[in-house]
Amino acid sequence: MATRHRLAVVMDPIEDIKFAKDSTLAMLLAAQARGYELTYLTLADLHLRDGVALGRGRALTVHANPEHWFDLGEPVVEALGGFDVILMRKDPPFDVEFIYSTYILERAELAGALVVNRPAGLRDMNEKVYTAWFPDCCAPTLITRDMSDMRAFAAEHGRIVCKPLHGMGGRSIFVVDPADKNMQVVFETLTDYGSRFAIVQRYLPEIVTTGDARILVIDGEPIPYALARMPSGSDHRGNLAAGGKGVGRPLNERDRELVSRIGPALAARGMLFVGLDVIGGYVTEINVTSPTGIRELDQQFGLCIADTLLDAIARRLASPRH
Repeated sequence: MATRHRLAVVMDPIEDIKFAKDSTLAMLLAAQARGYELTYLTLADLHLRDGVALGRGRALTVHANPEHWFDLGEPVVEALGGFDVILMRKDPPFDVEFIYSTYILERAELAGALVVNRPAGLRDMNEKVYTAWFPDCCAPTLITRDMSDMRAFAAEHGRIVCKPLHGMGGRSIFVVDPADKNMQVVFETLTDYGSRFAIVQRYLPEIVTTGDARILVIDGEPIPYALARMPSGSDHRGNLAAGGKGVGRPLNERDRELVSRIGPALAARGMLFVGLDVIGGYVTEINVTSPTGIRELDQQFGLCIADTLLDAIARRLASPRH
């Protein structure tokens, strides 16, 4: 009899997810359908003892039922290296606690588990800063603590977008013009008066007409449809968490060009599931922590993106390198 694969997931509280939209739940339902044994953990369940990564996990059963989507067993402490696969699906903020968790998961990886996405990559590839490795794919961008540099950037480019480096879901994103009297306040708020780094980018007006497109990339290859997140009439942000509407569309030539440039580099570093955010043909973020968009694209185009991810995981598990 074949041994069943064991999959652990590290995520935010499962009781708080949005059933209809949650990509992690889609992954878990697909894995369970393939016979994986599932175990649930949060960051608080991880610990490191004498170099061994441990977790206080609970057996997990998931259901395609919006009223009752999970059941949990009793907590059991075991070595994380004993799992075949660990899905790291904890949402940002990308703070020091998140970084500490990657050290624990890297010890699990060294003990034999396939961690998706790879812990070292999660540490190294800040979703906004890592765009600097592909400047030819991105709009003009400045990362700085210096507010005078930010003002000069605004004078050069006109309307700009200002964001913190650690957030998600459209939180604390500002669009300002050089004549905006609130511009200095925005810079002070994001940099904490010059004591921390923030990012400013040239504003891309295409967000209004074509949206902020999320392109899902699995092991270096794109899903053939993007989720264009369109801002509501009362907000400049396309993020679904900020009230944007997700409209699927086929990838265009520029989308595929961007993926061909960035995707192989991500796959080579163990980033199996990534979301590229594209506005007007420019990459604005490279999401490696817990990309979303699976459920919306599945529903609009009859896909099963989680199965594509599980196929990639199966290939990695079978590879001699692993």
